[in-house]
Amino acid sequence: MSILDAFDLSGKVALVTGSSRGLGQGISLGLAEAGADIAALDIVPVTETGEQVSALGQRFHPINFDLLETKAEQAAKIVGECVEELGRLDILVNNAGIIRRAPALEFGERDWEDVIAINLSAAFYLSQAAARHFVERGGGKIINTASVLSYEGGITVPSYSAAKAGIANLTRALANEWASLGINVNAIAPSYFTTELTSALREDTERSEALLARLPAGRYGEPEDLKGAVVFLASDAASYVHGAILPVDGGWLGR
Repeated sequence: MSILDAFDLSGKVALVTGSSRGLGQGISLGLAEAGADIAALDIVPVTETGEQVSALGQRFHPINFDLLETKAEQAAKIVGECVEELGRLDILVNNAGIIRRAPALEFGERDWEDVIAINLSAAFYLSQAAARHFVERGGGKIINTASVLSYEGGITVPSYSAAKAGIANLTRALANEWASLGINVNAIAPSYFTTELTSALREDTERSEALLARLPAGRYGEPEDLKGAVVFLASDAASYVHGAILPVDGGWLGR
């Protein structure tokens, strides 16, 4: 196999959460461009993502689900639906995430619980369900969406920072246990991208200018900027990569 062939995902099936727009949509399209069929999970319609995946000639299956409700049983059903509809599951991308902003002294219980549930707990339950399937198949790929706030505390986002730090260490912990089973568990760590989650920051002129001044790349990331990193981690080219947190951050962490 040539190195370029190792990046080919033809015949693979990927489940991507939070895939209606933003990073999840970009990730879904990148995997589809590399040859994978896509199961797209979101609480809102994934029609636009489906149309673009289908236009690339790949199969597409939408899954409408609120990840706030995710426990082990629901995660198993989601994986089962993916396998039933698309015939297999090879790649899980735990991308879905929400953010709530408030000073820590005023931070509400719901803002804490919801972010932890979606950003961290759902990722664990889906990883567990996917891994049980992967063990039967002889291997698979799990890619989590961490963040530069996996390394930094941030400001007024305590639940988000806690969840993303948790995702980074969950990635390492699962890799430690599952690498010998042929399951690659890794994560990407984006910085500030043009998504709904960063809209408040980008609309704050003073804060936005400060962020851009620190970014060596001099611009916010676009969802397309994640395609290469995710395809790499989902492919045979990354078969010996376990527990890595790959920054896709415009140089943010290097400052």
